[in-house]
Amino acid sequence: MPNVINYATNFSNQLRELYGQELTCDALYHSNTDIQISGAKEIKIPTLSVSGYKDHSRSSMTFNSGTYNNDYETKTLDHDRDIEFAIDPMDFDETDTVLSLANVQNRFERSQAIPELDCYTYSKLYSEAKRVGASVKTEALTTENILSDFDGNLEILEDKGVPLDRLILYCTPTYKKLLKNAEGIQRTLDIKSGGGIDRRVHSLDDIGTIVTVPSARFKTLYEYTDGCKAAGNAKSINYILVDPEAQISRVKYSYIHLFAPGSDSRTADKYLYQNRRYNGTFAIDHLFKDGCIIHAEAEEE
Repeated sequence: MPNVINYATNFSNQLRELYGQELTCDALYHSNTDIQISGAKEIKIPTLSVSGYKDHSRSSMTFNSGTYNNDYETKTLDHDRDIEFAIDPMDFDETDTVLSLANVQNRFERSQAIPELDCYTYSKLYSEAKRVGASVKTEALTTENILSDFDGNLEILEDKGVPLDRLILYCTPTYKKLLKNAEGIQRTLDIKSGGGIDRRVHSLDDIGTIVTVPSARFKTLYEYTDGCKAAGNAKSINYILVDPEAQISRVKYSYIHLFAPGSDSRTADKYLYQNRRYNGTFAIDHLFKDGCIIHAEAEEE
């Protein structure tokens, strides 16, 4: 029987800590916990609409009849990725364990797997916003207009009934700098005992969560031929203001295993590391149109 080292089990705590520190879109993968993907690669999201009240007649012996209609939004997971590394035992020995499996795993997660999950998730939110007709803004942002743009977004979302305290603002460092220096913003400076001043923007108005995303992970389109790279015609996203309950992001399948030398005839006496992840992000159409506002560079027509 092959000698299999279950890395996901042995190092699960380290992986969770790594993703917690480096992954910026993690909260999106924990929304709508009542909706699960099992069996097929598709998920059906139930929708239900009902009619409203009608005037009651005291002379009638019956109530007014109501109507209801139920339907399903069908979504399909679309991001199925894998990789394997075969490491020669002499490379492991002669590099003073630099090429150890644990180091390969760590570097792969930090430089490839985690950034790609962010890139995929945000670019998919952008494409879903375009598909369902959610607001995608392109006007240039400055310190003079950034607060009015922000206030306008909150007014629109609140008027549509979106709970503001549930919103997450994902933004680039450039956008956050503009926000810090916006004309008209009022700050409460935290002067620490050591004399330092904290000017960081942790929250704004009713939004409790602001997440800074590296600009390289915040593009409208990526290519996945070899790793993850911004497409040639990709545009920069400046912010995504979203109700996480208006979308569903799920990792259906995650497989990480290490095999000792001799376990696989293809790799002879090499150590073998395999990694696969199957995930998807998609809008709940009737919610996402009203629950997401994005600002990005304008696309060429």
